[in-house]
Amino acid sequence: MTPQDFLDSVIEPEPRPRLKRRVLTDQELDVMRNSTSSLRHGSTHMFRNLRDKGIISYTEYLFLLSILTKPKTGFQIAFNMFDTDGNERVDKTEFLVMEKIFSHAWRGRHGCETKEELEQLQERQTTPEDIQGQFIDDDQGLQRRHAVDTTLMIHFFGKDGTNELRYEDFKQFMENLQHEVLELEFHEFSKGHNTINELDFAKILLRYTYLEPDEYDKYLDRMLDRADLHIGITFEEFRRFYQFLNTLDDFSIAMRMYTLADHPISKGEFQRAVKICTGTMLSNHIIDTVFALFDVDGDGQLSYKEFIAIMKDRLHRGFKSQQRNEGWEAFKFCVKQEMKAP
Repeated sequence: MTPQDFLDSVIEPEPRPRLKRRVLTDQELDVMRNSTSSLRHGSTHMFRNLRDKGIISYTEYLFLLSILTKPKTGFQIAFNMFDTDGNERVDKTEFLVMEKIFSHAWRGRHGCETKEELEQLQERQTTPEDIQGQFIDDDQGLQRRHAVDTTLMIHFFGKDGTNELRYEDFKQFMENLQHEVLELEFHEFSKGHNTINELDFAKILLRYTYLEPDEYDKYLDRMLDRADLHIGITFEEFRRFYQFLNTLDDFSIAMRMYTLADHPISKGEFQRAVKICTGTMLSNHIIDTVFALFDVDGDGQLSYKEFIAIMKDRLHRGFKSQQRNEGWEAFKFCVKQEMKAP
């Protein structure tokens, strides 16, 4: 896929269909290689600037998706595991191993690999050719073996593949990618203005969730009834909230320890937990807006379980598998549930 394809897949609810596979010529590949910027020239517009002048492999696609949903601390840990000599640098071979593990973890095939398993991979895969040899030529071509350096490989390691990736550079790339995707999503609703209104913010939060239409409408009705819809939400407020969402697991642990039970959460408790997890504070207006959306009975308390469940759906941007409520499998499920009923 191209960089534009990647952006479409994470921004658009229903990306435009690609009707047939595009076959690239050697000349087109050379243009893409020459269009790829070095790490020194990375920016929050990299994918937008490249558009269709770049190539991203299936494994890289999963790797990039994992970046969008991870806090900075998770990448420091992963990076350090492959920094075998402690010099905070990773070469191309080490990165290919790391990229493969990230994609496996995202797909949930192996869960979180142990340090021993990662060490075994490092011992077994010593060259880029060894790693590429593990890919299969499947019917869809998603994991097809290829000897062509992708845009990401050239960006990180140069055209000759000999550059080394420092943690500071990788961290900056991660932050730039997260910023670019959020900025695109924000501008889709801001329509050229510096703020989005509170109702649009609610729609973005609920965008990839698995709610029935009547449930979805109830959330928006609560927002219309309770929130001040004339203040607006800036991009910085929007970005900080999504940085918080990337620490949702830590937030969940913090709230369980703080409340000792899954009780409703007050605004003060919510703000304190966010500060613990991210080191920053959310604006009072953002918290008021979130509570207007998730305070079911209007008592000033946020429904913890409901908030966590819906935000996890949002965090996964619709890529989390869900059981479809239709067809033969759904019919069998309903029959089983009825048979269990007294």
